[in-house]
Amino acid sequence: MRRKKQASKQTTKKITTLINHKDKTRRSDKTLQAIQRVGQAVNLAVGRFVTVGEAIANENWDLKEEINIACLEAKQAGETIAELTDVTSLNNAECDGQITIFTDKTGVIKAARLLLSSVTKVLLLADRIVIKQIITSRNKVLATMEQLESVGSFQEFVQIFSQFGNEMVEFAHLTGDRQNDLKDEKKKAEMAAARAVLEKCTMMLLTASKTCLRHPNCESARKNKGGVFHRMKLALEQVIEIVTDCRPNGENEISSISIYAGIKEFKMTIEALRENLYFQSKENLSTMLKFILEHTEDFTDSAYTSHEHRECILELSNQIKIELQHLVSVWMQAQSKKTKNIMEDLELAILKINQSINEFKKELHNAATLLATDLLKHHADHGILKALKITGVEGNLEALAEYACKLSEQKEQLIETCRLLRHISGTEPLEITCMHAEETFQVTGQQIISAAETLTLHPSSKIAKENLDVFCEAWESQISDMSTLLREINDVFEGKRGEKRAYLSLPKPVKNNTNLKPFKPTKLDSEEQAKIAKLGLKLRLLTSDVNCEIEKWKNQENEIVRHGQNMSSMAYSIYLFTRGEGLLKSTQDLIYQIEVFATEGLKLASVLQGFSKQLKDDDKLLLLLEINKLIPLCQQLQLTAKAPIQNKVFTKVDKCILKTRFVLTTLTQLLPVCYKLMHKCKSENDCINSLQPWMEGRWQTVTTKDNMDEKTVEAFGVRSLEHNIANLTFLENK
Repeated sequence: MRRKKQASKQTTKKITTLINHKDKTRRSDKTLQAIQRVGQAVNLAVGRFVTVGEAIANENWDLKEEINIACLEAKQAGETIAELTDVTSLNNAECDGQITIFTDKTGVIKAARLLLSSVTKVLLLADRIVIKQIITSRNKVLATMEQLESVGSFQEFVQIFSQFGNEMVEFAHLTGDRQNDLKDEKKKAEMAAARAVLEKCTMMLLTASKTCLRHPNCESARKNKGGVFHRMKLALEQVIEIVTDCRPNGENEISSISIYAGIKEFKMTIEALRENLYFQSKENLSTMLKFILEHTEDFTDSAYTSHEHRECILELSNQIKIELQHLVSVWMQAQSKKTKNIMEDLELAILKINQSINEFKKELHNAATLLATDLLKHHADHGILKALKITGVEGNLEALAEYACKLSEQKEQLIETCRLLRHISGTEPLEITCMHAEETFQVTGQQIISAAETLTLHPSSKIAKENLDVFCEAWESQISDMSTLLREINDVFEGKRGEKRAYLSLPKPVKNNTNLKPFKPTKLDSEEQAKIAKLGLKLRLLTSDVNCEIEKWKNQENEIVRHGQNMSSMAYSIYLFTRGEGLLKSTQDLIYQIEVFATEGLKLASVLQGFSKQLKDDDKLLLLLEINKLIPLCQQLQLTAKAPIQNKVFTKVDKCILKTRFVLTTLTQLLPVCYKLMHKCKSENDCINSLQPWMEGRWQTVTTKDNMDEKTVEAFGVRSLEHNIANLTFLENK
């Protein structure tokens, strides 16, 4: 599916080039050859596209006829374009009656339209097939879950769970690919949240079901198990809603209600008054401000907001109300009498209210982030969870009630904090992540209490203890994710990053990778810990340097900038690993991330090689010298990451992080050179807008033979799930 989309994009570019050629009386051999090459390239690309389309048709009989008809139309259009661009003989001997692009440009346009129409039709049909595959996979998972829910023996459970595991792995890969293909960042974040639920709940389902089988008459165990199944079913349904882009019973999607979204719309409306005094009414402005201030009550009414922040928020709210009244007054005067003085007064009123809104926004941000920081710091030791585990093993029901109450209080604090963070998140994807965190704390908190109750009632049960451990780990993991979320919200507020980077997720493991064998846990001595910490700190400083260089670029969508940002984000996650924080939870995760980092560096090198072709000889040589430093470093890093462990795990980690630092150092030297050459190129021949043509060959990277899969988002729980399935036989021994 991805190959088909890439092929269609390249074909579109070639057709556009062909149609936009300039008609000239005298045509050089070079021009004629170029036209013929483009026509042949279009025909070849269409041929490859049709081959893939026909293969898909043969595997899907219900859509075979429609796909084959569209493929036939595309093939005919490609052949027509090739015939009309066969013009190399025109300058040698003008052939009477020969129809070419010069004599029948309308024919080329018709063929191009037919081609684009048929290609679009094939892509839409292929998309329907992908959606159908995901729905079919979901239905299989649901059917097997129903069997698991009613299973009555360990032996039967082992057999059905093995089947369930295989079906979940298939569903994981299908939805992971779909998530990568989504263009809407909000939907991508929703898909990531749903898949995260399925990942964590898979392990919970295993232990909760085992506990229920061991203690069938325990009400808390049944409640615990039922909660997991219910949450997984909701997550599966959410995935289908995102994939099919529809909600059951015609429900509408919940609109954004964050304060930041309201402030953004309010400011845009106010600033638009400079251009048009009549497109809005004063009632609309008042309604917008009322919406913002109503949601501000989430801050002022919260028991966890400090007195100082509450007073400041209320004061700024009143100030904005007064300034809006003044703005409306000046605005009404400007509508009736548009003099220079009145327009200056209007401009001043707009500037004043904008300044107050910015101060208001900053105060809300400080209130929410300070609360979150203090809360995370206070609960960093997970003391309540440890106490619940001890209480359960001791069978102390009185102590259980006490610590369950404390966990409920902590849960309410975290939920309230997530709600406040959502208001100041700054982007829709981060807003979705806040909502996911809020829901996770709500559900997991209750499940921990029921799991702890089961253990307290059966203090000698190893399965009940294992179950409680799994739910506590899920809670600790969500706390860690909240720390990452807080940092990303701060980055957006400070303008460092406008969106969540997918590369902060773990990459999908590669087949036949030597690293797939789990590393044995090792404890570092003080000298090794100091060395890793030092390397991590140097990485952190280098990521700051890279970010400073990237911020100079006005076009943040530039391919060079995008790859640089990705590498910086990944290096930052490696730095967090050296501190025991972030999304990389194990040495194995770290090695996967480093492999993807090296691959990203090689992709950047490929992009830069394409750019170098646009430069003059001296500039080209300068850039190629820098590129030739980056390529071998990335290749060496790939080889080091893929190499099997010879001695200690620490030695490999040390080498990988050190070589990552070398790559990042080279990047800090390379980006300023690129920035300088890009601006020079723009001033000379405006070639900065020609990024797309030389990007056609960007995927032909100079990677090593065992280059990683391009997909960087890990299929949820695949490794842990396969590991659990492989070790399920221990159930029979119990």
